Amino acid sequence: MFISGFVDEAGPDIATQIKVTKELGFSHVEMRMVDGKQFTQLDDAAFEKAWDELQEAGISISCYGSAIANWSRPVNGDFNLDIADLRRSAPRMRMTGTPFIRVMSWKQGDASEEEWGREAVRRMKELAKIAEDEGITLVHENCDGWGGHTIENTVALLEQVNSPALKLVFDTGNPAHHKQDAWEYYRRVRKDVVYVHIKDYKPAGEKMRACFAGEGVGRVEDIVTDLLSTGYDGGFSLEPHIAGAIHEGTVAGEKKSAYQIYVEYGRRFAQLLERAWKNAGLR
Repeated sequence: MFISGFVDEAGPDIATQIKVTKELGFSHVEMRMVDGKQFTQLDDAAFEKAWDELQEAGISISCYGSAIANWSRPVNGDFNLDIADLRRSAPRMRMTGTPFIRVMSWKQGDASEEEWGREAVRRMKELAKIAEDEGITLVHENCDGWGGHTIENTVALLEQVNSPALKLVFDTGNPAHHKQDAWEYYRRVRKDVVYVHIKDYKPAGEKMRACFAGEGVGRVEDIVTDLLSTGYDGGFSLEPHIAGAIHEGTVAGEKKSAYQIYVEYGRRFAQLLERAWKNAGLR
């Protein structure tokens, strides 16, 4: 059991990302961006430098927050980008002892609904086969993409791909952000959840605004309590989105307040986790 996080939301450079992790007393990070570049797309020299610094600080990588099949890649776009990211990452994941790489399942683009689903499943089967052969696990996030569009699509993706190398990372905030019921979503997919992103949203007029975990409509504390009650012993990865969100064109680390927000988010979630332990009868 550990708390990790998308440390690029605290700052863009690896030194700041290490600093905030140490300040919070955490031992893991989820690597997504370093100096504005996708972690899975760094050249060998940049990757090795980042990993050397993390090792020196005694910090492990819980997951690679890749761009594979994400909200920026249409389902009828260049699939070779995803394959290249995965093949580049697999040996690095083994070297860093990281079991998971986050994926999504492509945006619709100009494909029809039927084409979107059919091609997303076909592509995911191919990625899952590569992951099986490489001894790593794809964790699909309930986010933008065919497999996160509805609960039914998430279940269908897992059933149709049918691979031990495809599991779920459940994001507690995404259901609320996409006008879905967080508790219903979680309960339907619980058996396949191996990793968790911590995020929350609350209504702000007609939109949803990111907030501290437990203060929104994402049922974060209820979900964390249920996870603990049902034997979950994996990681919780912070993704505040309060200071900014990459997919919205704002970079958290560019704002002076981002570091402080991340620290406060981490401290508040640690308190929430402690309450969840007690609520689950495990403290």
